[in-house]
Amino acid sequence: MKLTREKVLAAALVLVEENGVQGLSMRKLAAAVGVEAMSLYNHVPNKDAVIDGIAELVIRRMALPEPTGDWKADLRQLANAFRAAATRYPHAAGLVLTRQLGSNASLAGTNAALSALRGAGFDAEEAVHALRAVLAFLVGTVLREVESGPAFDGADPVGVAQREAELLASPFPAVAESAPFLASCEHDREYEFGLDLLLAALEFRRTGSGPGRSS
Repeated sequence: MKLTREKVLAAALVLVEENGVQGLSMRKLAAAVGVEAMSLYNHVPNKDAVIDGIAELVIRRMALPEPTGDWKADLRQLANAFRAAATRYPHAAGLVLTRQLGSNASLAGTNAALSALRGAGFDAEEAVHALRAVLAFLVGTVLREVESGPAFDGADPVGVAQREAELLASPFPAVAESAPFLASCEHDREYEFGLDLLLAALEFRRTGSGPGRSS
């Protein structure tokens, strides 16, 4: 079977999901596709190119929703699609969220989000600021979701109870009061809460009442 760049990247993605990014090497990748390491360089110039390629492969597997004309609904659906793709590949998620990619595949989602924001009335500069605010939120919530342990996820009741007891015993009254809610994290609920806040803030800004806008 002929080796292609796509097959190399698909194998690299599997390795990253099995061993993490730190476990990826050109030698291991070559073994995974059944060639000598030098043969890989006919398809990818170096390890950095492989890492960028993994991130772009994950993005290409993200199903972009069709625009509806409702900018908030469109941004929500784009955020949902991004989160679904990132959490499907938890070890590669950090690459998707932190690499600066320039391919058409990676820019398609950017274009969709900017188009929705421009259609809502944001100028070109503010649309970029708004997009980066949403992306910053996604980076934080998705990385927390894919990297958190079972106690924080709520999947380990004993761990959750132990953490809650520690927080209740803390000398800080606000922390103790919120101990049941701090002890674990419902990722879906936190994601929806944060996204609702962001969209509400953008709507407030869009109507001309936000900071920096004349009323």
